[in-house]
Amino acid sequence: MKGEREVKNGVSEEEREVKRKRVMERSDSPPPPLGFNNPLLPFANAYDDDNNQQNKSQTRCNVVAKGEGNGNKVKGEAQVEVDDDEDDDDDASKGRGKHSRHVEVRRDCPYLDTVNRQVLDFDFERFCSVSLSNLNVYACLVCGKYFQGRSQKSHAYTHSLEAGHHVYINLLTEKVYCLPDSYEINDPSLDDIRHVLNPRFSRAQVNELDKNRQWSRALDGSDYLPGMVSPHEFLQAVMKASKKRFRIGQQSDPVEFMSWLLNTLHMDLRTSKDASSIIHKCFQGELEVVKEYQGNENKEISRMPFLMLGLDLPPPPLFKDVMEKNIIPQVALFDLLKKFDGETVTEVVRPKLARMRYRVIKSPRYLMFHMVRFKKNNFFKEKNPTLVNFPVKDMELRDYIPSLPRAPEGENVCSKYNLIANIVHDGKPEDGYFRVFVQRKSQELWYEMQDLHVAETLPQMVELSEAYMQIYEQQEE
Repeated sequence: MKGEREVKNGVSEEEREVKRKRVMERSDSPPPPLGFNNPLLPFANAYDDDNNQQNKSQTRCNVVAKGEGNGNKVKGEAQVEVDDDEDDDDDASKGRGKHSRHVEVRRDCPYLDTVNRQVLDFDFERFCSVSLSNLNVYACLVCGKYFQGRSQKSHAYTHSLEAGHHVYINLLTEKVYCLPDSYEINDPSLDDIRHVLNPRFSRAQVNELDKNRQWSRALDGSDYLPGMVSPHEFLQAVMKASKKRFRIGQQSDPVEFMSWLLNTLHMDLRTSKDASSIIHKCFQGELEVVKEYQGNENKEISRMPFLMLGLDLPPPPLFKDVMEKNIIPQVALFDLLKKFDGETVTEVVRPKLARMRYRVIKSPRYLMFHMVRFKKNNFFKEKNPTLVNFPVKDMELRDYIPSLPRAPEGENVCSKYNLIANIVHDGKPEDGYFRVFVQRKSQELWYEMQDLHVAETLPQMVELSEAYMQIYEQQEE
């Protein structure tokens, strides 16, 4: 019995060895040629093993040569184009490299009537609703949700099978596809959706934004003013660029935010390190600073650029009135701007005791004022409740700053300014909130904004609040 088992095991081992040799010979031998002329044969040989890069490049060259030679013979009814988008999600794309694949383009699609324009909203952040990834995101034109990818293992492909929604648009390339058939839809009826996804305006249309009095109607039927920016995308971009210094849902100081925003835009928009930008052309002015030290007769004269002028408010009274109520003082903007007439002396302590005089020698197109209303001491934060009386229209800057130099001959530069924005603070220093009054120039209407709440208001209400920051626009001759 023992001898028979050894014989059987020996026979089985010999048979296995023979089978292995046959398999090795079959794998080493090239595949047999096809018996018919296949026009897609060059594309079948285009993908070779990744270990031999030289053979792979030669094969691609042969594919291009053969494709050009057979281009006149092969004619198809459907249009075909190469899609270089990375449609696979992250997990699927790690195992294989990026390659081109051919996508059929059709004009007719039986699912175009399922597109629901009432639920489309492209103002939200472009992230996949399942994987929370911002790479290769598609929007479902039936339900309005965002999904990633277009391959068979992607979330958009799964959604098309589970929910029966077949029409999707790429949020980056604006191409529309039908899933799970995976062909591109080329239909002019979808151009209105592409325009809402990425609005495009000519220079003439941009110049007419402040002059247009006509309201527009969105796809969901609501009315809106043209030229609005999506608050969701703007907040996401600010939070990302500031490295979460300014966050959604957390109130920040408007002066600190505007300073960061203008400096960041200037750094990104300038063409070279020392070049100017449109930010500095619109908001930057120039000051002449005269510094005098105690016990020193010499004066230091320098020039300093500015984006915002800080106005010091007078201290509030310490005593109460007859009715045992705090007196709320008032001051005119004319008195606050005397600081920059070149004659008023301002004493500073740091870094050294000195007497300073400021004079505006160049006024920008957009003039921003900052009322220094908050001060911190060793224990708590104080707020100055002084009201500032300011003009809304036709503010003659020469009346406030007589030393302002005149424009050279031949240049039509006006020194009158109109108020276009006023940021106010209500409540206590720690628990208060900010509001902003913004003017629509086309109809000269004022709107009050707080977070996402927008309401029309009267021009008289703009002057009755505790102004914290103001933006004036220079009039045109």
